[in-house]
Amino acid sequence: MALKTPGRLRVLLLASVVASLLWGVTATWTAGQRLSAANSVVASSGPLSNDAQQVYQSLSDADATEASSYLSGVEPGPDITRVHKDILQAEASILPIRAGDSDPAIQADLTTLAAGIPNYMNYVGEADAFNREQLLVGAAWLGDASSLMRGTLLPAASDLYGTENARLEGASAQATGFPVVAVVIAVLVGIAALWAQWWLARRTRRVLNRGLVVASVVGVLSLAWLLSSLTVARSDLLSARAQGSAPAQALVQAEITALKMHADESLTLINRGGSSDPSQVDYAKLSPQLGAQLVAAQSVGAGSPGHAQAVAAAKSAQAWLGDHGQVITDVAGKYGTAVHLATAGSSATDFQAMETALARGLAADQATFTSSAASGDDALGALVAGMIVAGLAMAVACAWGVSRRIGEYR
Repeated sequence: MALKTPGRLRVLLLASVVASLLWGVTATWTAGQRLSAANSVVASSGPLSNDAQQVYQSLSDADATEASSYLSGVEPGPDITRVHKDILQAEASILPIRAGDSDPAIQADLTTLAAGIPNYMNYVGEADAFNREQLLVGAAWLGDASSLMRGTLLPAASDLYGTENARLEGASAQATGFPVVAVVIAVLVGIAALWAQWWLARRTRRVLNRGLVVASVVGVLSLAWLLSSLTVARSDLLSARAQGSAPAQALVQAEITALKMHADESLTLINRGGSSDPSQVDYAKLSPQLGAQLVAAQSVGAGSPGHAQAVAAAKSAQAWLGDHGQVITDVAGKYGTAVHLATAGSSATDFQAMETALARGLAADQATFTSSAASGDDALGALVAGMIVAGLAMAVACAWGVSRRIGEYR
């Protein structure tokens, strides 16, 4: 049996309230999802990725610094202090990751690091003790330390860094995704509102229903607020990635490769080896990788605050690679000259210039990431509450407007 006009109005009232609440729920869910992801970028995945990066860098630096210090024979000295600071920094950076990420894979890597770092320091202590006594057996202890670092600790740190980076990328992608569901619902609710106005105008001979007009205006304004806030947040978060985290990741990879090569150079000299020495073979394998990573860092970081430093690092790297050729040439006949070149001469100077440029570029890019990500997060601050209020206001306006028409039939 067909409903009469009052019955149809009651159906319209219910449908308009449900549509308003549907929009409110959809907009709130969309805003909440983006806000949660942005909060993760700023307060969780971003910091944890930085902590994992710090673990990876610190352990790599400890390996390179210990080998260089052993080669120079200076004990005690700033290099030894630096090794201990690196280890302390790595251990300090592990703590927030252990507390903030319960992923079994992450915890397994942390367990590996927690067990291996003390063993590494024991090997280093023995190597330095024998080196002070000028006993060659110290080189064997140093080799064990480097093998533990390269074979166990750095792979675990790399895996840790990769996992936390992937988590950061996921949170960033979620925070910057286009709100397809919200736009579709907005369009459907808008079409329904227009049809309701048209139907009421025909049935009641009135052009506009004030309640539905108010609801429509609130809906349009809330949609505009949602889209504008998401657009601003998306722009800031994309900038955080393009000008911050992405170039920073490229610089980190280049720095870690350079540190491995520096350790290889020192170990080759400690072993008095030539081109066939295992450490020199490893150096030769890593050399083109470093070049490619520095090219990538300049490309990825084009326009970023750290770009100029990436260019400077690439220039210093070329000089350092050239110096290394002379170091290897001098090993056989001019060992003292080779050691001086690597520890205090032009090779050491060029390596330090490269490392300084990489560190400065990394710091600049990380600062941009932190600032831009925080701005994106702030842009979404009041959005969730606003969408809740908008949905409720639309429902109340619809109920008020259609109820007045129903009252006219009593």
